[in-house]
Amino acid sequence: MSGTLNKVMLIGHLGDEVKMHYFEGGGAIGRFPLATNETYTNKQTNERVTNTEWHNVVVRNKAAEICEKYLTKGDKVYIEGRLKTRKWQDDKGQDRYSTEVQCTEFTFLTTKKESQSSQTTQPTPQPSTTTTAKVEKPIGEDDDLPF
Repeated sequence: MSGTLNKVMLIGHLGDEVKMHYFEGGGAIGRFPLATNETYTNKQTNERVTNTEWHNVVVRNKAAEICEKYLTKGDKVYIEGRLKTRKWQDDKGQDRYSTEVQCTEFTFLTTKKESQSSQTTQPTPQPSTTTTAKVEKPIGEDDDLPF
């Protein structure tokens, strides 16, 4: 197979609020950390172990504004996108790298009532409803597809 694939699918909880950055041309970028957990039982100690992995998620334009409006810290969300590594220099001139998930689609998995009840610390089970959005492609970003 001569093609390549860069696809990420995550289900996790927001670690912080969506941080927005607006540009002069009307574009916007939203960034937030997403936590995913892996749980297993240690066979030697029979102890339950949970490992948390943190992912930096980037959402663009209208999708970023939707995420900022409806997502809050702790909400559960499904993210689909691709990995992108950025290179930058710190204050000392050292090259630094950060890998981000460039979100192309998302689905809210926490209902509005669940989100509000967790803030008032009165958990009430609610039927699950979801909101799904497909992110439009940023202007000028071309796919390197061989066909």
